Amino acid sequence: MLRFLPLKLGRLYRCLKVLLVLGLSVILLMNTHNLFASFQKNELTDRRFINLNKCPACFGTSWCRKFMNGQVSFETWGRLRFLDVFNVKNVYFAQYGEPREGTRRVVLKRLGSNQELAEIDQKICKRATGRPRCDLIQAMYKTEFARINGDVRLLTPGVVEGWSDLVHCPSQRLLDRVVRRYAETKDSGSFLLKNLKDTERMQLLMTLAFNPEPLVLQSFPSDEGWPFAKYLGACGRMVAVNYVGEELWSFYNAPWEKRVDLARQLMDIAEQLTNNDFDFALYLLDVSFDNFAVGPRDGKVIIVDAENVLVADKRQIKQDKPENYDVWYESRFEECDREACLSFSKEALCSRVTVDHNYYAVCQNLLSQYATWRGTTGGLLHDPPAHIAKDGQLEALLDECTKPKKRYGRFQAAKELREYLTRLSAASSSAMAR
Repeated sequence: MLRFLPLKLGRLYRCLKVLLVLGLSVILLMNTHNLFASFQKNELTDRRFINLNKCPACFGTSWCRKFMNGQVSFETWGRLRFLDVFNVKNVYFAQYGEPREGTRRVVLKRLGSNQELAEIDQKICKRATGRPRCDLIQAMYKTEFARINGDVRLLTPGVVEGWSDLVHCPSQRLLDRVVRRYAETKDSGSFLLKNLKDTERMQLLMTLAFNPEPLVLQSFPSDEGWPFAKYLGACGRMVAVNYVGEELWSFYNAPWEKRVDLARQLMDIAEQLTNNDFDFALYLLDVSFDNFAVGPRDGKVIIVDAENVLVADKRQIKQDKPENYDVWYESRFEECDREACLSFSKEALCSRVTVDHNYYAVCQNLLSQYATWRGTTGGLLHDPPAHIAKDGQLEALLDECTKPKKRYGRFQAAKELREYLTRLSAASSSAMAR
């Protein structure tokens, strides 16, 4: 009976897609009179639509001139507001144009659902006035975002610890890096908080508390080799990032050689985020096929959703020496009835120097037979060629990386899996070159 479960889920997913298309068709017919108006207007020049009117309770203003000048515009479907009901995450595709460079595709994010954005407004109002509704701009100056004023020299761990995953256990070194690389100010480059304007300081702190993804992209930029999408700028509550390419899920049934290369890159990302020259461990707490994308030209895998990234400072851990800090930490595999779920302890991630979490997350949720997504099981490396399946090495390494049988087995399995995938990828490249 269990053998047919993935098939039934797959059929259910296809049926839901058909129903979705039919529903869209009906909605289009009912809203025909609004279509022409939607295509003629560029709503990204509307201050209220991008919530610029709510600043400093917003994410920044560095791209406002580009928005107001009409240099950023929604692509076709993004112009249709009645489709927003399906766009729960508030992520849009747009075109950005420069006179001398032409146009290119970018991704716009509100960094939360409409409900989440409404809730942050209510929280700000309640903290300032005790009521769920208020003058948001005036209320911001009565919150903790404003209490950290120009007299405060540094942003310190004791102030923001636990506000979000990025600062669940922040070190001073991490916070200095966040402030120094903050892109929503003209005077970036200084780690001194007092060098920011009051509005810039409040915007930084709100971003840190609500959704720190922009700060992750700024603090660990793609230009320096980090595997994240490039941060471009913000206006109000609309953030712009570079468009990477199609999501990883689009390659689930790609040729075997392509999937091997993508799997190798994913394991390389897990290694880079765990062990790097900066001694920052960036642990991915939300790992799914939707959170990665693949470049159309270079085929490079990039993380496109960095909201849930916990950063631990290994140097600080070695200095503080918490209990068992030098004991290797093994993430525990647990069966789950949901898609893309992970088991982890934030306290352990923050207090151990050597942790296998990223290997576990990539193996379980993306590569192995335990990976489930959109009603499908089997992972990115499903259905290997007969000679690979017969050899048994790949299956054994994936199993040990996901559900280790030996103590510290995942560490060794991840190392060997990276090497194995590298050899497979190199062999495929050589065969194609002949």
